[in-house]
Amino acid sequence: MAKIKVYNLEGKEIEEISVSDSVFGLPKNDDLVHQIVVAMDANKRQILADTKTRGERAGSGIKPWKQKGTGRARVGSRRTPLWKKGGVVFGPSNDRNYKQKINKKMNQKAIATVLSGKLKDKEIFVVDKLSFSQKKTKEVAKMLINLKIKGRTLMAFSNEEKELRPISRNLAKVENILTPQLNVLEMLRNKNLFMSKESLMFLEEKYKQAEVK
Repeated sequence: MAKIKVYNLEGKEIEEISVSDSVFGLPKNDDLVHQIVVAMDANKRQILADTKTRGERAGSGIKPWKQKGTGRARVGSRRTPLWKKGGVVFGPSNDRNYKQKINKKMNQKAIATVLSGKLKDKEIFVVDKLSFSQKKTKEVAKMLINLKIKGRTLMAFSNEEKELRPISRNLAKVENILTPQLNVLEMLRNKNLFMSKESLMFLEEKYKQAEVK
């Protein structure tokens, strides 16, 4: 079974616990992780570009001049795409849908795969309990220094620890998320993953049954 070291807030190792290989001991699966990342990015995509068709353009639908006898090219409407201020042909519209369905088991397996990779790379930091004498940003900063955490860090808080989220928001290169909402995209955006032992146990219980063949 995989092993994870647990520290106290002073940065001292107090124990080493065994965790399930089905969550923290999986091999690399770049294809699966890439598929989930692409789908999540697509689901976050906002449709901004929008052009008007000839039916949406302002202007009369009356024929500008008669069909024959004027010497001019025939035309049926002032809103024709051939004229200035006319409609746009094949332009982008705001009814496009880029959303992709994410299979639940595949998503769970991808999360477990990323967790396994971070453990192998020694990028997961676990403390026994998040309990500060003062709920201030400087206390969190001091803890990160004690743990010698460098680089972008994602802090995962359990539902019982969510009141601590505000005191970590002002730290540079630190993001936070609720542990039940942990996802592949946020973990890959940050080098390190920090959590309490409570959050670690929650993740192991939630994802140890996730199997994708």
